[in-house]
Order: sequence, then C-alpha cells, then structure tokens
Amino acid sequence: MSAVVRGWCPGAHRPMASGDGLILRLRPRGGRLSAREAAGIAALAARHGNGVIDLSARAGLQIRGVAPEGHAPLLAGLAALGLIDADAGAEARRNVTLTPFWRKGDGSLELALALEDALAADRSLALPVKFGFAVDTGPRRVLGQTAADIRLERAAAGGLLLRADGAATGRALRPETAVAAAGALARWFLASGGEKRMAAHLAAGVPLPPELAGDAAPAPADPAPAPGPVAGTGWLVAPEFGRLDASLLADLARLGHGLRLTPWRMLLVEGIGIAPRLTGLVEAADDPRLRIHVCPGAPDCAQAEAETRGLARALAAGLPAALPLVHVSGCAKGCAHPGPAPVTLAGRAGRFDLVRGGRASDPPDRTGLRPGDLAARPDILTEPD
Repeated sequence: MSAVVRGWCPGAHRPMASGDGLILRLRPRGGRLSAREAAGIAALAARHGNGVIDLSARAGLQIRGVAPEGHAPLLAGLAALGLIDADAGAEARRNVTLTPFWRKGDGSLELALALEDALAADRSLALPVKFGFAVDTGPRRVLGQTAADIRLERAAAGGLLLRADGAATGRALRPETAVAAAGALARWFLASGGEKRMAAHLAAGVPLPPELAGDAAPAPADPAPAPGPVAGTGWLVAPEFGRLDASLLADLARLGHGLRLTPWRMLLVEGIGIAPRLTGLVEAADDPRLRIHVCPGAPDCAQAEAETRGLARALAAGLPAALPLVHVSGCAKGCAHPGPAPVTLAGRAGRFDLVRGGRASDPPDRTGLRPGDLAARPDILTEPD
C-alpha cells in the first residue's frame, strides 16, 4: 500500500479522518495555553475524543479519536475557550511557531501575536498549506531545526533580522517593521512563482529582491533541548514520544501558571522549579526514548502499515549509544520526522524497511525486517548490510 499525501493538514474546522477517528489540530495563540485552557482541552478530549493528545513538530497539539457526531460539540467547547479561529482559512494562515523560551518584556510574544493577527486577517495570502513562520527572538536562537519558511530571528550582532529559509543571512530590521516585512516576503514568494517551500524556491535559483535580502547573520543556533529546568521560566517536560492522555494534560495544567508548546514535542510548564513526578513523562535527559521519533502507527493511523510505538519502546531498551536519532514510521510518508535521519524504519506490509541517512520515502538499504527481530536485537540498526 502506498501512502496517500492528502495535501492539507488537519485543523479544528477541518479535521482529518484517521484509523482511530477524526483528528483535530489546535494552534494556540502564541503557542501558549493558560491553566484553564489546558484543563478545558483535557476535559473535551476525554468527552468527545478517545482521550489521546499528540504534540506536533510545529508546537501544536492534536486531539485524536473524535467521532463525526462529536466534532460539532467539541468545536463549540473549543470556541468557548477562545481556542479556534473564525474559519478554516484564518486557521491555516496563522502558522507561526514562537520560541517557547521567550521572556516577559523581550517582545517575542507580542511580535508573534501581531504576526498571527496579520496573517489571519489577510484573506488574499494564499500560501501553501505547510508554509510557516518562525519567531525565534528569545534569549537564544533555538528554532534552527524547526520547519519554517520565513524566520524572524535574533541577529548575531544584536537586534532582529528577517531571513528567508535557505538563505544564510537576512535583513536587519526594527521590531515595529517586522510584521510588515514578513508579509512582504510572503507575498514576494507567491508573486515570484513559489509553490511549496521557501528553501526549495531559492535553491531553484530564484533570487531574493534587494529590499528583502541582507547580510545580517543570525545568532548561533542551540541544539534541541532536553527535559529539565528553564531558568526564570519553568520546567520542560517530555511526554513519551510526544503523546499524553487527557488526565496527564489535566495534571500538568494544575501544576503551574500555564503551558507553552514546543516544536520538540515537549511542554514547558510555567512557574515550577522541580521536575513533575507524573506517569507518562520521560524525566532523564539521556533517556534513549528522546532519540526516537515515532508516528502513531497502526491501528491509529489508517495509512500505517505497521505498529510503531511498541517497537519504539523495545528499541529504546537497547538503542545503540552511537545512534543520535532513529525514526520509526508506519509508512513511507514519514510524518514524525520528514527530514533525513541516521536510521529510518519505514513500515511496509507489517514489516520494516531500513533507510540509512535518508527519509522514509527513500530507497531502503534493507527490506522486510520483522518487528520481533528488531525488538530483540536493536543492534541490527547499526550492523553492516
């Protein structure tokens, strides 16, 4: 069975059918949920879905297992919490990832909210479905590996810059002009024939206009963080493989002042200074499960050709230390990690194909590996072909 690329992403107004029911994706404003909002989502997910919530690689969350007749009351509940847009178009355009490490007074949250408002209001901006923006203007640049097409970043020399993804440098600008400049770059992308992603557009040889280019270098990028304390903000927690149930979300909502979503499938719990001791969280920074990216797999995903999460847990128990990342995908789409990985396992007809240094859709180096053999011998991932 070949994977079907649907060409759109699930939203609240426009859910997507999967193996366990409808999926609704939420993009909280500024990537943050108040304690009340988080508790409300937990209650709604338990009442109208199957109680399973997935964190996305773009700092969103997905409510799973919603029956068709449950969509309308779930939408009404989310609207009462102020968590949905006026329509599906505004929801799709408001694709902004904000650094979760912003601090009060640094202007990052205000900039992200202003950008979201401008995008939602501009009905003429017909951008591709996965086209997104990053606001990486906190004390450290942390979204370097997060998918985005237009980046507002902290410059190495101080101040802000606007950078098209795929360009090494960007244009220095003032905070008050940042939203307008980001919009101008998006409109240039469309006017110059851009179809899917900015980096591919530039790689095809389309030059940026001088007024949108520049020689300002971004600040050095930090690696992806691990669970633990975040100075002056709270505690970063990692639900196992980015999935939590409604009761865990409700417990986290009670702990702090609010929750910030991250693109690493973790949550930043504001205002706490000790690690939460809750079932379902990966606590140690060196836990091998943090090196495994895994999709829902079968039977949750209708397109998956193999179960993934049980295999991921088994692999973690003996994951070779030499492997910085393993991607376990239920099919060739590779939703959990679209980019290349040192090792990718792609499900096919109940077994797995192994790809080294590539994507789930790339030609495999080995085929037909049985899940039981992989679980019993994780060293298969590193042994010579």
